[in-house]
Amino acid sequence: MAEEKDRSTQTEEPTQKRLAEAREHGDVVKSAELSTLVVLGAGTIAIAIFGHSIALQLAATMRAFLEQPEQMDLSGSALEAMAHGLLGRLLLILGPLFATLVLAGLGGNLIQHPPVFTFERIKPDLSKLSLGAGFKRMFGMEGLTTLAKGLFKIAIVGAAIWTQVWPERGKFESALSQTPLGIASDMSALLFKVLIATLAALAVIAVADYWLQRLRFIQRNRMSKQEIKEEFRQTEGDPTVKAKIRQLRQERSRRRMIAAVPQATVVIANPTHFAVALQYESGKTAAPICVAKGVDALALRIRAVAEEHGVPVVENPPLARALHGAIEVDQPIPPEHYKAVAQIIGYVMKLNGNMRTNPRIVG
Repeated sequence: MAEEKDRSTQTEEPTQKRLAEAREHGDVVKSAELSTLVVLGAGTIAIAIFGHSIALQLAATMRAFLEQPEQMDLSGSALEAMAHGLLGRLLLILGPLFATLVLAGLGGNLIQHPPVFTFERIKPDLSKLSLGAGFKRMFGMEGLTTLAKGLFKIAIVGAAIWTQVWPERGKFESALSQTPLGIASDMSALLFKVLIATLAALAVIAVADYWLQRLRFIQRNRMSKQEIKEEFRQTEGDPTVKAKIRQLRQERSRRRMIAAVPQATVVIANPTHFAVALQYESGKTAAPICVAKGVDALALRIRAVAEEHGVPVVENPPLARALHGAIEVDQPIPPEHYKAVAQIIGYVMKLNGNMRTNPRIVG
């Protein structure tokens, strides 16, 4: 019941991190039917290309056994030599075909997932020795699903093969009256038809099985809402801690800006909402630099510090809003505001040579 309860909480789609961890532990989407389809497809192509040549070579090799069996020497050493020669000949004829099938078997797995090296799947698991667990696997939902899938596959593939073999049943009756070459030619043609029909049936089964395996893979790795929160906390950091850090950084930035206001040349503001403190030293800076900016409470604080230290405050609402949105702290003003700011600074410098005697100028 505890396991069912835990499974019932797995309602969320797995994250990419969870899927990657599953693959690292050897849990991947793998369809045996798709691998079988690839192997059979490669074998069919190989037979289509080399089948006729293989059939001729096999017919030539087996001719003596079929046409003149009474002339064979079956004594001890002669029989052994004949067996070795026949085996070597068959390996030469069928070796390329078997090599193609082996490579196709490897390729059938590689196209489904990249190689995974893990000891999780081969690590001893004593729970698998449990008789009760074994019966549950055999007669539970997984066992019944496997049985139904097997019966369905047998029915589909069997029907496909039957449609090709039954119309050709007459060739089996006349096989005894044919030459070995004729038998090999007829059987290779029939084999090719059977393989094509089997491939068509297996293609349908493989697509359905891969979809089923993909669905089961996702279901096995579903996550609870709490697991997603924990993963987010591990990868992105605790939101509470991040908010506290962000708050500390903002507070440090505010203190640094307020400390720079007394060195400002002028503060451009509107009555209450925006304030931008600019510093300009003729001959040292190419353009005025923003040393502090803020809105609402921070804007009022900048104005208060400026007035306290005798920094002129010029009220120009449109320019204050434009500068606040266009520049960041420690950056020069954009060229499009040069003229407006130059007029203000020039006015302040003409009005007060030291820029400290008149703390507030209303523009």
